[in-house]
Amino acid sequence: MKKILLYRFILAAFLLFSQITGAQTLDTLTVPAPAELGIVFPPLKDVIDSAIKYHPMVQYRKLEVEVKENNMQSQKNYWLRNMGVQADSRYGTFDNFSSNDNGQSTTLLNTTNKQFNYGVGVYFKFPLVDMLNRKNQVNQAKREMEQARQLSEVQITEIRQMVIKFYNDALLKQRLLQIKSQAMGNGRVNMEMVEKEFRNGQIPVSEYVRISDIVSRSESEYEQAKSDFLTSKQLLEEIAGFRF
Repeated sequence: MKKILLYRFILAAFLLFSQITGAQTLDTLTVPAPAELGIVFPPLKDVIDSAIKYHPMVQYRKLEVEVKENNMQSQKNYWLRNMGVQADSRYGTFDNFSSNDNGQSTTLLNTTNKQFNYGVGVYFKFPLVDMLNRKNQVNQAKREMEQARQLSEVQITEIRQMVIKFYNDALLKQRLLQIKSQAMGNGRVNMEMVEKEFRNGQIPVSEYVRISDIVSRSESEYEQAKSDFLTSKQLLEEIAGFRF
């Protein structure tokens, strides 16, 4: 019992000394600091701007707005289809009739020759149904365009919220990974001390097994935290459109 109390006192003193002096870092532990802890995330605003710029759904909404704008312009210019210029031309053999009246008699002349005939004219028509439904068509096109713009803004807002959520989640997972890494490193240092004491017969088998189980769990939690962080980071990169 005295040996166990002495061991606990030495371990507590060791941990307290590490916190006060700040000399105990991940680099001095048995487990080196994982590369994931050195990843520096870009500013949140840059990630949001990139996601809005490259996300396929945002691009789709922008194209939809352009389509609706073009449709509205077409509706405004729809009346022009009732106006136009018509021209035709013909070349061939034509019979020409003419008369000459000198007051006493009328002379009829009939000539046949090959010639080129053409004609040009302007027409304008305005169907009654277009006149009555014109304003409704234009207003409907305007509303459809406005709906497309609103959907585009909603899409941008959703992307922004998603990036904020994934960004903070990735930072949290990175911090949890750091905590698990420190716990695993401390556990391995603890295990090295316990192994020495066990070989010297200073602690029983039950205590050795208990410490070994704690260290194994800390290693398992570390691997899970690492997997969670990498998944969160990759999801954020997928939305942002670039790698950190």
